[in-house]
Amino acid sequence: MVNKEVGNADEAVSDVEDGAIIMVGGFGPAGQPTELIDALIRRKPQGLTLISNNAGNGDYGLAALLKAGCVNKIICSFPRQADSWVFDELYRQKKIELELVPQGNLVARIQAGGSGLGAIFTPTGYGTQLAEGKETRLIDGRHYVLESPLTAHFSLIKAQRGDRWGNLTFNKTGRNFGPIMAAASRCTIAEISELAPLGALDPEAVITPGIYVSRIVHVPVVQTHLIAQGA
Repeated sequence: MVNKEVGNADEAVSDVEDGAIIMVGGFGPAGQPTELIDALIRRKPQGLTLISNNAGNGDYGLAALLKAGCVNKIICSFPRQADSWVFDELYRQKKIELELVPQGNLVARIQAGGSGLGAIFTPTGYGTQLAEGKETRLIDGRHYVLESPLTAHFSLIKAQRGDRWGNLTFNKTGRNFGPIMAAASRCTIAEISELAPLGALDPEAVITPGIYVSRIVHVPVVQTHLIAQGA
């Protein structure tokens, strides 16, 4: 019997080793798998490379992971925001390396990794510092930059509903990077708010099929918390 549910978040991330490359879903707090991140902080792996949309907010979630000293390098689109003081301090102290990627390029590179593509050409970034040292090409009169695909050892994502086979549905903007990250890693771990009986999910509503998901963790939330977090 296929059952991808694990007992808790700590068990789900128990094999994340030092030096691992991890993708973490979320657009700010929306769709961020906070329980999995907290479990990762308790495990305290070192030398991680983090691929995410931003570098954390305040002192929770991704920011707490950075503050715990687990991350050596971050690949993201929006490292600096009004409440990104954890990243700011680490970066100014040269304790973390940053690879800045335009958001469209970040998405395309993750999609390329999930699709098994070798590389992609994109016009975004041409003629800027982001293209320095990279191959460029003129195609049909337009300049492009060659970008490498992004893959990871683990993807930590959050979904609204899931079944024991790992089929997932998402709630509005909570969907963001989750589906493409699930396809681009060796092991996808999904934090789900509702555990659905097998067969209860409408196949037409399933966004991420279970083939892309290795483990699920059911983290129930009360309705008020669900609304506040945009889960």
